[in-house]
Amino acid sequence: MAATIDEELKKAFTELQAKVIDTQQKARLADLQIDQLTKVQKHARLTQTEMTSLPDNTRLYEGVGRMFILRSKEEIENNLTDAQKTANEKIKELEQKKVYLERSVKEAEDNIREMLMARRSQ
Repeated sequence: MAATIDEELKKAFTELQAKVIDTQQKARLADLQIDQLTKVQKHARLTQTEMTSLPDNTRLYEGVGRMFILRSKEEIENNLTDAQKTANEKIKELEQKKVYLERSVKEAEDNIREMLMARRSQ
């Protein structure tokens, strides 16, 4: 009887360890993605503030791949605003994902603690 409980605890600990490692990797990946999206937001915001000082008849080119395309000031501002909104939405999604991952690891740890308490009371 004691051997089966020890095996159950050992199995639970290995599962928890694997889950914690997996969660930590996913959280790091989410952090990297958040950093990248923050940089995109900042770049778009800085570009937009620089463009406000330019007169409306200024010829503006937007980089597309390895070339530049002549665009109106309004089109470029709309693209920059869209980029900021998209980045902001993705950042919120990633932060929610991180919270969920942290909560799931905490729940798994609590389950193992309960198993240990039950084991000690026997």
